[in-house]
Amino acid sequence: MQKNQRIGVVIPALNEREAIGLVIRDIPSFVDEVVVVDNGSTDGTPDAAAAAGATVLHEPTRGYGWACTKGIRHLAQSGTDIIVFLDGDYSDYPEELPAIVQPLLDGTHDFVLGSRVMGDREQGALLPQALFGNQLAGFLIRLFWGYSFTDLGPFRALRATTLDAMKLREMRYGWTVEMQIKAAKMKLRCIEVPARYRNRIGQSKVTGTFSGTVKASYRILFVIFRSLFTAR
Repeated sequence: MQKNQRIGVVIPALNEREAIGLVIRDIPSFVDEVVVVDNGSTDGTPDAAAAAGATVLHEPTRGYGWACTKGIRHLAQSGTDIIVFLDGDYSDYPEELPAIVQPLLDGTHDFVLGSRVMGDREQGALLPQALFGNQLAGFLIRLFWGYSFTDLGPFRALRATTLDAMKLREMRYGWTVEMQIKAAKMKLRCIEVPARYRNRIGQSKVTGTFSGTVKASYRILFVIFRSLFTAR
């Protein structure tokens, strides 16, 4: 793959010591910087990430969006052109990163989403509540903004300038869906590519518990309906 732009990866992490080294190991060597943003781990995740060669940042305010935003700011300051997001639980396949960034490198698209729904996935990797949430969110985005998405998955890539223009305000569970809504409102050229998905190492902080599922569902719906009444 020919690359003429600086590429960085942001991995928000909370207690992923057993998985984080595997994630970093499988990221292709053409990536210029891997940033792990620790969101309050107590299990040694930062040390494991640093030992694997990542830049480690600390975000004390709990929230997926807070952690991702910390990584975005760091990479933007270092002149990164394209920012890729991955989870730190080894459920994504980092070696598929070339397919995620290629549409951006080619200049054909502005936002690339790795769809777990379109790709092959291990049995039980995407729980029923997650599948239902994806379907509902996708239906509402299509209904309100006319854009079709099959997934709200974490594996995604955008240009740093695009992320800056989005002015994302959601800092918790709804961060990914707000990004997709903003992409629709901004009329970005979006594409989904199939992404494999496997059972994560450890328990999910969201769909792995009843309270996490309820909180995430509420927040995603809140962000969708709030976005109806904001211009951008």
